[in-house]
Amino acid sequence: MTPWPELRIAAWRDTYATLQLYAQIVGKIRLALTPKMNEWWNVPLYVTTRGLTTSPMPYGDRTLSIDFDFLEHRLGIEDSDGHVRTLPLAASPVSAFHDALFAELAAIDVRVLIGEAPQECPVTTRFCDDTEHASYDGIAVQQFWQALRRVEPVFQTFRAGFRGKCSPVHFFWGAFDLAVSRFNGRRAPPRKAMVDRDAYDEEVISLGFWPGDPWTGGTEALFYSYTVPEPEGLPGQRVRPDAASFSGTLKEFVLPYEDVRRSADPAGAILEFARSTYDAGSTLAGWDRKGLAYP
Repeated sequence: MTPWPELRIAAWRDTYATLQLYAQIVGKIRLALTPKMNEWWNVPLYVTTRGLTTSPMPYGDRTLSIDFDFLEHRLGIEDSDGHVRTLPLAASPVSAFHDALFAELAAIDVRVLIGEAPQECPVTTRFCDDTEHASYDGIAVQQFWQALRRVEPVFQTFRAGFRGKCSPVHFFWGAFDLAVSRFNGRRAPPRKAMVDRDAYDEEVISLGFWPGDPWTGGTEALFYSYTVPEPEGLPGQRVRPDAASFSGTLKEFVLPYEDVRRSADPAGAILEFARSTYDAGSTLAGWDRKGLAYP
């Protein structure tokens, strides 16, 4: 069995930050071209056998997709008229990646406007002006993707055990995390911020994988689970496996990726975490688990 890759923030912090900004540019193109869906399900990217994809997006009478290929380190653009354009993924400023991508889109007569400000990170420089973030370590990027492509089918297995409303397994380019969310059908207390208001308009228990925080370097890769709204007593619940705990800082259950990858059965450890945190949250929140989850 091939070992799960190591993901230490210190080993790829600069590359991670740059790649997150690259992904936000592509993600914002998807946001601009797709119709709004509940809980923002129209904006994420999806894990593929080579990297990440927007999946097909409408553009006039055509459909268009943009794909990160982390095996050959290139970005591919294809449309339903047979156009294929590529640009290399290499050490290059975010502004250069931005300009090259929009030039390739213009070459096939695709013109789209995006919000130029990064989201869910401390960077305030517009994508088109960012010359600071310019790192790309191909080996580190492949290790990240190798982790994603191992986690994704485990999340699919967890998703398959739910008969109620459930999100796809999708990759949010804002926070740079892979997530799947279960809903019970009840409305949640409204939130003020537009993104949060739409993302958390229903009671939800979410499971996710986050490769850590490249901006401060203080948090390593981890799995997380949270319940919204948080029921009373949730922080004191015992969950499995033993390495899992409740983070008072993040306000969610966490399981370090390092403990998972070193375990004898990484997929089994993730499912144990997912099921136990769902059981804890749904019990305290009064979910009808018999009606929603399969045995």
